[in-house]
Amino acid sequence: MPELPEVEVVRTGLAPAVIGATITSVSVFDERALTRHPAGAADFAARLEGASIVGASRRGKFLWLQMAGETHALTAHLGMSGQMLLRAPDAPAERHERIRIGIQHPQHGDLAVVFADQRTFGSLAVDELTADGGDLIPTQVRHIARDPLDSAFDDAVFSGAVRRRASAIKRILLDQTVVSGIGNIYADESLWAARIHPESHGRTLTGAAVGRLLAEVRLVLEKALAEGGTSFDAQYVNVNGEAGYFAHSLNAYGRGGQACPRCGSEIRRDAFMNRSSHFCPRCQRKG
Repeated sequence: MPELPEVEVVRTGLAPAVIGATITSVSVFDERALTRHPAGAADFAARLEGASIVGASRRGKFLWLQMAGETHALTAHLGMSGQMLLRAPDAPAERHERIRIGIQHPQHGDLAVVFADQRTFGSLAVDELTADGGDLIPTQVRHIARDPLDSAFDDAVFSGAVRRRASAIKRILLDQTVVSGIGNIYADESLWAARIHPESHGRTLTGAAVGRLLAEVRLVLEKALAEGGTSFDAQYVNVNGEAGYFAHSLNAYGRGGQACPRCGSEIRRDAFMNRSSHFCPRCQRKG
């Protein structure tokens, strides 16, 4: 599933092309792409056509395009395989194309924003905006915590939340109500960098250990952003259809059975929450 770096790469790619643009047309080819918009395709199109886009924002794995008037936004969750692509208005249909939105930009001219999704777990919606700590966010995003790259992220609140929990630290990192944007890949990489076992209970960690982990989370996310995110296949791409290359920088995730880059021990791969955890049993001892 796309995590914070992949979604942020999409947001930064969309922003210069869509901010200031007017939506000229909306074509819904598959209503499965509107599971988060229960009013249906006709309502979805009617609420967007003719609107002007004034912002492109993200929280965690959600991104949204704010419309003029500050009352609603086009909200996107990419699910497992969703893509937001920029195309020429007359470009042929993408494979797995679900929705096409025509826009007209005063500088860039006519463009198409295409939502393609192979597995159909992603969705677009028109959602009302609500105030949240000085920000305007879609109502569907209200339960999502801020992410560690957000300037308003509170390190002390996060540390306190971790140290009050008996849950495994990896489970806490994946809880989007505690901290957003961190998925399986970046949790494994951050825990490896901080030398913390993924099954260590939050309440057993010292404040210094949580601070070290948070610093490593930020470093991992920032490096992944700089490298365009992690792409293992053609599903994870930016708005131009290009893959990221952070997969070449992974130290733990996906390296089960291989040597730890730090100590040479064999990276273990264990089952975890219908996923897998990758860690070094020597570097990341369970306290």
